[in-house]
Amino acid sequence: MAIGKLPLKRLTALAIALFPMFALAATFDHPLYGVASIESVPKYDEGFAGLFVWLQEEVFWKLFLAIAVLTPLAFAGHYALIGAKRFSHEGKKILVFGLIARVFHWLAAISFIILIPTGFAMIFGETLGGGAFVRFCKNMHAIATIIFAISVLPIVVFWIKDMFFHTDDIKWILIGGGYLSKEKKPVPAGKFNGGQKAWFWLAIFGGIIMIITGALMYFLNYDLSPFASLLGLTQIELLRLAAIVHNFLGMAITALFIVHLYMSVFAIKGSLDSMIDGYKSEDEISVLHSSWYKKLKAGGKI
Repeated sequence: MAIGKLPLKRLTALAIALFPMFALAATFDHPLYGVASIESVPKYDEGFAGLFVWLQEEVFWKLFLAIAVLTPLAFAGHYALIGAKRFSHEGKKILVFGLIARVFHWLAAISFIILIPTGFAMIFGETLGGGAFVRFCKNMHAIATIIFAISVLPIVVFWIKDMFFHTDDIKWILIGGGYLSKEKKPVPAGKFNGGQKAWFWLAIFGGIIMIITGALMYFLNYDLSPFASLLGLTQIELLRLAAIVHNFLGMAITALFIVHLYMSVFAIKGSLDSMIDGYKSEDEISVLHSSWYKKLKAGGKI
C-alpha cells in the first residue's frame, strides 16, 4: 500500500511504537565519553588533524554566530522597509496540502525547532559551561533527529514530484521571488517556488546526510572501522570528516530554515494557515504561484 494511502492512525501508532526504542538508543551515554575516548585514539595528530582543529576552534563557531545574528537582522530590515505581502482571504480557497502531508510537515518543523537550538548549545557548549545542560541538549538533539527521520520518507513521497527545478525557478530567483517590492505582481512559480524547492532538497537530502554523520559522531566509541574502510580512512579520520560535513551542512540548513520561517510567519500575512487547514486563497496563489494558477484554471480545477 502506498504511504500516501496509509491511514493516519496507523502511521501515528507505528511512530509511537518505534519512538521509545529509538529514543532509548539515542540517549545512551557510552562510559567512554570524555577523556578516555581521546586517550584511546592512537596517533591523534595524523591525517587532517590540523585542519579539523582549526575549523573547530577558529571557524565553525564564528560562522554559526554570524548566521544566528545576521540572518534575522537582514529579515528585520526587509520587514521594516518592505513589510508583509497581504492577500484577500474572502474569496475562493484552494486545497494545497492534505492532512497527512501537513502532519509530517509539522513533525519535520518540530524536529528543526529542537535540532537547531540544541545544535547551537553543543557548538557553544564550552561557553555555556558544559555539564548537565549540554548533555541534555545532546540527547534532545538525538531524539529530534529520530522525529525528523520518521518524517523524511513521507515528505519525499508527497512532494518530490513537484520539487524538480523549472525555468520558472530561474525567473523566480532573478526577481527575488517578488519579495523585493511592495507591489503585487504575478510571480512565475509552480505549486512550489524556487526557494521552497531549494529548501526541500537541502532539508531532506542534506538532512539525511546529517543523520548519517550525526550517528557516526554519536556512536564514536563503537567500532566504526567497517564504515571507515569504505572511504579508506581510519576511524578518527572518519569522525573528523563527519564533524566537518555535519557542521557545514548545519550552517546551510540553519540559514535556510530561518528564511523559511520568516517567509511562512512574517513575509506573507496568513501564510502559516495553509499548514493548519491546508488551504491558500485564490488571490495568493494567483500572485505568488501564477504558473500553477494558470495550470489549475486551464484544467478546470478553479
